[in-house]
Amino acid sequence: MTSKDAPHFGPKDAVVVVGAGRSGRAAARLLSRCGASVRLVDQREPEARVRDAVIQEAGKYGWTLFWGEHKQEHFDGASGVVVSPGVPLKRIEQYASAARAFVTGELELAAAWVAEPILAVTGTSGKTTTVSVAAAMLEAAGKRVFLGGNIGTPLSEYVLARDAGECSPADVIVLETSSFQLQTCLAFHPQVAMLLNLSPNHLDHHENMEEYTAAKFRIFARQTSGDIAVFPECLREEAQKRGVKSALRFYADRGRFTDLKLLGRHNRLNVEAAWQAVEPFGVTLEQARKAAASFEPLPNRLERVAEKKGVLFVNDSKCTTVEALRVALESLIDAGRPILLLAGGKFKGGDLSVLRPLLVKGTRAVALYGGCREAFEKGFAETVPVSWDVDMDAALRRALNMAHPGDVVLLAPAAASFDQYKNYEERGEHFRDLVRRL
Repeated sequence: MTSKDAPHFGPKDAVVVVGAGRSGRAAARLLSRCGASVRLVDQREPEARVRDAVIQEAGKYGWTLFWGEHKQEHFDGASGVVVSPGVPLKRIEQYASAARAFVTGELELAAAWVAEPILAVTGTSGKTTTVSVAAAMLEAAGKRVFLGGNIGTPLSEYVLARDAGECSPADVIVLETSSFQLQTCLAFHPQVAMLLNLSPNHLDHHENMEEYTAAKFRIFARQTSGDIAVFPECLREEAQKRGVKSALRFYADRGRFTDLKLLGRHNRLNVEAAWQAVEPFGVTLEQARKAAASFEPLPNRLERVAEKKGVLFVNDSKCTTVEALRVALESLIDAGRPILLLAGGKFKGGDLSVLRPLLVKGTRAVALYGGCREAFEKGFAETVPVSWDVDMDAALRRALNMAHPGDVVLLAPAAASFDQYKNYEERGEHFRDLVRRL
């Protein structure tokens, strides 16, 4: 198999799937259908309920399971390695190289079985909202849509369901793609590809910003002049510098989408981006406007949780970067409501000091909790009052003691959740639960 080949595996192949989460298991099922011999390896043994389900599934399909530290013997004799998103790639590449195995990912693996048109979106922030709005616009035009990828449903699950007759083939496949997924893509070829934005993120995983940016630009690597690449105006120079070969489209907020339930200028840009991406599939502006106007904010993304005694509670748990916090602050400052900010967690890097003007402009206080206290206190110094508590419960109580009618209590952590939560969804649900109990 050469680097230009799509990753097809067959009965003569032993394939190691790294990561026993939803993506890894979907890839393993697809490989089993192809007749490959599957070894499923995961450094972290899951909780009993999940472990039992994985063991049962492994028995059904004949997978070999390995929990715990990776060993070279797990990879020896394999012709391929499928890496789940978020698994550090460099160490796996060492094992694969020693075994002379081809390295790929679930997205690339599944895309080899897809002939349907693909609309793929990547970027540091706004991906989930943009692909969800794009899917709604396509559906408003009467298209059958599969929405998946990094948003939750692996592409492998669609391939398996389609081929089993459990769902109809999609007219358009809409995929959210992460830098982790794109990093292992060689043959992935979306007919419409979009990069929403770029700012420092996942620098605890990627070696530097250049590696992160290069991973994002792989979304365009296999496109030709007959395909379409969509960028914001601010990335025009970057797109041209990197030699994107497809037809270029650039978007800005041109006032076409004003009747929205979504908060903030960034969401108007996301909707405009979605429109630029779906228009080539035959969606009219009228259909796009109708879909955008009825679109509800997604959970954990500037989600209005409740308003109590004049205080609005907003859940932006998906905010895991400095750039995402900037966007959240600007959105609520535009709404004219003073902010009490809840932030903290496992910091992924970035310059927090760039947020100081926004904090001074629209934030009355910052209530930190959990991890990376030192980084936040240093970054937010000499702006507004900054406090710290062990957990969100205490930080929220502190914020409430300062809140007045008209204020917004905003959960926008600007950090990953893994210091205290399994994921940002669990963190957001905890915030909702605390607000419900007020």
